[in-house]
This record gives sequence, C-alpha cells and structure tokens, in this order.
Amino acid sequence: MKVTAIETYICHVYRTNWVFVRVMTDSGLYGVGEATLEMRELAVEAACKELERYLVGRDPHRIEEFWSEMYRDAYWRGGPVLMSALSAVDMALWDIKGKDLGVPVYQLLGGKVRDDIPCYANGWFAPAKTPAEFAEKAIAAVDAGFQGLKWDPFGTAFMTIEKADFIKAIECVEAVVGAVGHRADILIEGHGRFNVQTAVRIGRALERFDILLFEEPIPPDNKDGIAEVKSRVRVPVSGGERLYSRYDFKDYLSRGCVDLIQPDVSHAGGISEMKKIMAMAEAYHTSVCPHNPSGPVANAATLQLAASCPNFYLLETMSSDVAHRKDVAKENISFVNGRMQIPNEPGLGVDIVPEEIAKYPYQPRNLRHYRGDLTDIRPPDAVSWFKK
Repeated sequence: MKVTAIETYICHVYRTNWVFVRVMTDSGLYGVGEATLEMRELAVEAACKELERYLVGRDPHRIEEFWSEMYRDAYWRGGPVLMSALSAVDMALWDIKGKDLGVPVYQLLGGKVRDDIPCYANGWFAPAKTPAEFAEKAIAAVDAGFQGLKWDPFGTAFMTIEKADFIKAIECVEAVVGAVGHRADILIEGHGRFNVQTAVRIGRALERFDILLFEEPIPPDNKDGIAEVKSRVRVPVSGGERLYSRYDFKDYLSRGCVDLIQPDVSHAGGISEMKKIMAMAEAYHTSVCPHNPSGPVANAATLQLAASCPNFYLLETMSSDVAHRKDVAKENISFVNGRMQIPNEPGLGVDIVPEEIAKYPYQPRNLRHYRGDLTDIRPPDAVSWFKK
C-alpha cells in the first residue's frame, strides 16, 4: 500500500471552520484527520498540503518515521500551524493503520483501560448574558447528564479587570453554583486573559466555590508566571491547549506549572505526540484533561487516546453543535449517564462526507474573546450531536 495524495476540506460551522484531511492510498483505503485552527484555517490547509510530498509513494504504516521526518525537516519547528497540520496527517495515518488491520486505534496503542469517559460541557451557556440566564442554562445542561460545566465569565477583560466586571463574573459563578449545587463540577475558563496579579485575585475569589479547575489564567507564553499563580491560589490550575509538543509539556511538568494538563490532539502533534505527552504526565502523577472543542474527527481521535491512557481524567465536549454536523460527518458517538462511550469500529470510527462539506464553504471568523459576544458560540438551531 502506498500513499497517493492528501486531500483537504474546510467546513464552516458558525463560530469557526473545521479543517479536515484525507490521506489517500492506492489500495482504496484512506484515513481522516482534523487540523481545525481557529482564525488560521487557510494557513493550516496550506501546511497540510506542504506535507504531501513527504508521504506520496510511501507506506502509510510507517507513522513514527513520517512524524519524525516531517517535524525535523520543518526546521522552523513547532508552532500552531505546522503542528496542527502534522496532527491531522498523523490522525489519518493511524486511521489507515487501524482500518487495514481491522482494529480500533486504541488496540494499536496498548488496548483499553476504560470503555467510556466522563464529560464536562462547553457551549452549554449559549447565548446567556446575565447570571440568571447562566443559572437556567446550567440546570438544563446538568439535567442532560453532563458531569461538569465550563465557561468564561470575564466579559471583555484583558490583563486586568474592572471592579464592576469582576463583581459580575463572581456573581455569575455564584448563580451557577447555586443552581446546580453538588450535581456537577465547576470549571472556570480564563482564555489566557490576565496578568499574574489579576489571575491571583480571581483565583482567590474562586476558592469558596470549590471549583474543579481554573483554566489558563494567564497567557501561555509565561511558564514561570502560571507556576506562580498556581503557588498562590488554592484552586487547581490547568493549561496546555496552546502548547504544541512534548518539549513544551516537559517544561510545564518539570516546573510544576499546572495541576492538570490540557493538550489538544489537533494541535499537539496528533495521536503519536499526545500518547507521549500523556505518558510523560503520568510520570509526574499529573492527569490529562484534553482541550476538545473542535470537530468530529478530533473528538474521535481523542476518544481513542482516552480508551488507552491510564491518566486520562475528563473529556471536554460541546453540549450541542450545528445542525449540519450529522451530514458532514459519519460518527457513532453515544452519551450515557454523563459518559461518552468509546467506539469500537476499525480505525478512528469516523468519516467525513466531502459533497456535504462543500455546501458549507469557508467563511472568515475573528476571535470573539474580547468583543463581548463570547457566549454567542452556537447558532439558534444548534442540536445535540451524540446519541443518548
């Protein structure tokens, strides 16, 4: 079997655009991967095509060799564009291998340690603006089975936060905690907004709510800074969605920057690199709670890792999605008692439908975090995308 081409597809999905690849072979088998990179979709699509010349005419089973060569030969290595492209191709190669051998990818990673994984919800709050609206949405999400709720209550703040916005954010957390009680964990998203002083102030204010984690309280560039925040607050601190390799995570772990790491399979080098990152975290007795708000192929790849990694802790998932997700992707995902079931189909257990994707062409979208419309994360016709 030889690789013949890398095909790329971009699908608009309201707030962003999914970027998919198919690695094609002369046997008729192909594998799918996802390189979704918000606001830089065209750049990552071009990067995926740049990798094609490394693969055409070669055996797709030699995944470790390809990964090492593609990373080595980039020279200007690392960063979100290269690593997202490499992630997508890596996923697709694992998909091919699993399909060719007739087994799920998790069997190739050492087999299962679990059959399902607990989920916390993102996007459950759309389009809430007031604490009362958040509380109402929170009750509905917990009633739907989610074991945790994550959101960013900080409006348009950057580096510092005005007193009125600080009070409103804490009131929002208080309203949600009051609404759901002990029925769900609370996870607070920082989106790397704050400087150390402000992050510490907010972290200390959150202590009375017994939150599960305070995610990315400061920008990811300052590892010493996030370690300082962690040392000065009594809530768990997490981060890692904007780290792109085992080398980044080695520093994070050795410096004790966070309590939980959150790598993203579509940015941190795909399944191959994620497996290494997770194993390294295990040596530090650190749990892995992946960043996973993207599309169906990234979710499928993350589930294969969840199946096989002992220190995989909790899965992020979007509580609803665009109505056309069911048309552009073929996935068989069940959500039972707050837990997502691990699929058992060969490969990743997911496929894409190019002719349906073509109906939703690329549309540019800018970052919403500092504009005041962050909670407009889902369209009015959003629907549940998994089976119950």
